Amino acid sequence: MQKPVNIAVSNQKRLKLPIDKILPFLIPIILILGWQVSSSLGWLSSSVLPSPMAVLQDGIKLTQSGELPKNLSISLYRATVGLLIGGSVGFILGFINGMSKTCRLLFDSSIQMFRNIPHLALIPLIILWLGINESAKISLVAIGTMFPVYINTFHGISSVDPELIEMGKSYELSKSQLFFKIIFPAALPQILVGIRYALGVMWTTLIVAETISASSGIGYMANNAEDFVDMETVILCIVVYAVLGKISDLVAKSFESLLLDWQNTGRSNV
Repeated sequence: MQKPVNIAVSNQKRLKLPIDKILPFLIPIILILGWQVSSSLGWLSSSVLPSPMAVLQDGIKLTQSGELPKNLSISLYRATVGLLIGGSVGFILGFINGMSKTCRLLFDSSIQMFRNIPHLALIPLIILWLGINESAKISLVAIGTMFPVYINTFHGISSVDPELIEMGKSYELSKSQLFFKIIFPAALPQILVGIRYALGVMWTTLIVAETISASSGIGYMANNAEDFVDMETVILCIVVYAVLGKISDLVAKSFESLLLDWQNTGRSNV
């Protein structure tokens, strides 16, 4: 009697799988179709909002000319390097303050004070210090991404259940074993949330950095297109940023699924 039930359950899972893949794209597809229909019927003026087909054609033209790939690669470089620097500093500071009460009392108050300063307000100061070259843009991204990683790493480590730590000590684990086997796995979900949030801040910061005193990048393309009232390219740059943000989020979610697989396994066994 159990075999038909298992077959029915497996069939339900097979039916649900395509729906799970389609639903996330349903609203964007409807919006794009509505946008295209409104443009074709003349409800939307091309000077206000070009049609999706016009934006796509502009993207193909800029790709063939090499302008879009060149600026896209530069933006990806700035974003990646800035995230690696800022994320690494944020993780190290969060780790130190989370593990040591003395370091927490010494550093956390000052870090929290600087965290509440809008990092985009530092643009004039960074330009005066570093000029308008690559280091200024990367530094701005690093500052923006550092604090989300720091606050989540610090909170994740400092919020580990004390009973788990005591259990590890009772098994006579060394400090390194205690960290890698108990503290870090328990704090990892919170750390990954910080990285995922930092990815959003990374693109927001880069947009602003590339529209101020820049000569390359997707933000520069948008700013330059605005000067020439090139609405197709402006919309294209916005779409590119949206796609990059979505891809970044999907990568972060994939890492979460991979690194936190033990949590899902534990829940399925309950």
